[in-house]
Amino acid sequence: MNLSTRPYRMTARAEAVAETRQRIVAAAVALHFERLASDISLVDVAAAAGVSVQTVLRHFGSRDGLFAAAEEWATREIERERRSEPGDVPGAIRAIVEHYELRGDGVLLLLAQEAFQPFAARLTAQGRAMHRRWAEEVFGPLLPAGPDAEARLDLLVVATDVYTWKLLRRDRGLSVRTTGERMEMLVRAVLAQPSG
Repeated sequence: MNLSTRPYRMTARAEAVAETRQRIVAAAVALHFERLASDISLVDVAAAAGVSVQTVLRHFGSRDGLFAAAEEWATREIERERRSEPGDVPGAIRAIVEHYELRGDGVLLLLAQEAFQPFAARLTAQGRAMHRRWAEEVFGPLLPAGPDAEARLDLLVVATDVYTWKLLRRDRGLSVRTTGERMEMLVRAVLAQPSG
């Protein structure tokens, strides 16, 4: 055996293992945006990832282990998708609308489960906290200091919330562009209010 090829084979194997793990996690996340959490089995995840249930268990140990890894991966992906420069209102609106176009319907499905599904409740609580941090980071530099700063932040969270996107995009049937324009109007109206 040629020892010089051994590190290459080990690297290739490690990359294949990591790619399989990533595919399984991505399949689990995608299914959570399409179905009730209680309706997702390891068989479903394995089929979507193109692997066996035994492979899923070898990587994650259990359904709970898989869902924990999926939660961690989804959090990183969502933070990446929503990333915006502080103070850039048009860029922030563009990022949040693109994020909702990609994941908004799935987020609404998770929100519909939060009262009876602990996994969904944990994810939606994390999502609310993440959204508020995002609004504070992005719009904070534009908020005037004063006693109403917290109230303004509340309104900015509402103006950019998934339910606001749903009302405009799904319920009203507005285009992506018009939805973004209306959300930006809301944000600018909050920011333009004189301090009270």
